[in-house]
Amino acid sequence: MRVAIGGATGLLGTALSRSLVRGGHEVVRLVRGDLNASDQRHWDPDAGRIDSPGLDDVDAVVNLAGTPIAGARWTKERKAAIRRSRVTSTLTIVTSLAPDGRCQRFLNGSAIGYYGDTGTAFLDERDPVGRGFLAEVVSDWEAAVRHSPVPSAILRTGHVLAREGGYLGPQWMLFRAGLGGRIGNGRQFLSWISLTDHVRAMEFLLGSDLTGPVNLVGPAPVTNAAFTRAFGRYLGRPTVLPMPLPAVRMLFGREFVREALLSGQRVLPARLTEAGFTFQHDTVAEALAALG
Repeated sequence: MRVAIGGATGLLGTALSRSLVRGGHEVVRLVRGDLNASDQRHWDPDAGRIDSPGLDDVDAVVNLAGTPIAGARWTKERKAAIRRSRVTSTLTIVTSLAPDGRCQRFLNGSAIGYYGDTGTAFLDERDPVGRGFLAEVVSDWEAAVRHSPVPSAILRTGHVLAREGGYLGPQWMLFRAGLGGRIGNGRQFLSWISLTDHVRAMEFLLGSDLTGPVNLVGPAPVTNAAFTRAFGRYLGRPTVLPMPLPAVRMLFGREFVREALLSGQRVLPARLTEAGFTFQHDTVAEALAALG
């Protein structure tokens, strides 16, 4: 299989590229900057353009592109970039596909932020869109996929556990220093997935006919407090100091803290497991232990 990947330099795109190549597949990495490798192809999502031959020579496309949610204050400009980067990259791919072309499979990134802050209720793909900025962004992101002329799956991704980044990256040094702790009261649910299982799920979906939204989360969501204890045990460090939310609000703003840190979703991978996918890491402890 020959697979084009948007967002190929990010955590998920890099891991997927490596796994596909190890499995004997070919990868075409869509990049915005200068080309420096034979497997790269330039694209400009803001202009809606992919350099020739576009997507005519691939069997599938996986789009994981998007401005990071965290890492900077949610200014008006930043929020616009978060939304625009996801919608324009998706539309660029959708408009480059043909119903009778070689490419007949499209996987597009999404997020469990779609559900908003939902408390302790279990959620699956049948649940409606929630409220808030992130829910609105994800709703617009997914709406762009509906224009796709080929069978498409939407990857509603949870918090990815990996050494290189994802959910753990920004917290690793803090927890390693013994300064990590729960966020707020710690009761908000965290729906996580190991990087290994996320890549395995994407490869599973590339070979599946499943379409529409698919929750890419592990089978056992936990509260933030439970995750904090598990991460502390893994690192052998105490976790008694709660995150200093007033300082975080000063740096990143109240909206970011409310939606990205204090909200929670208790999401289940219903459609993925019903389709026959099995997880290597069923619990947070297993996922952390696999990090080495």
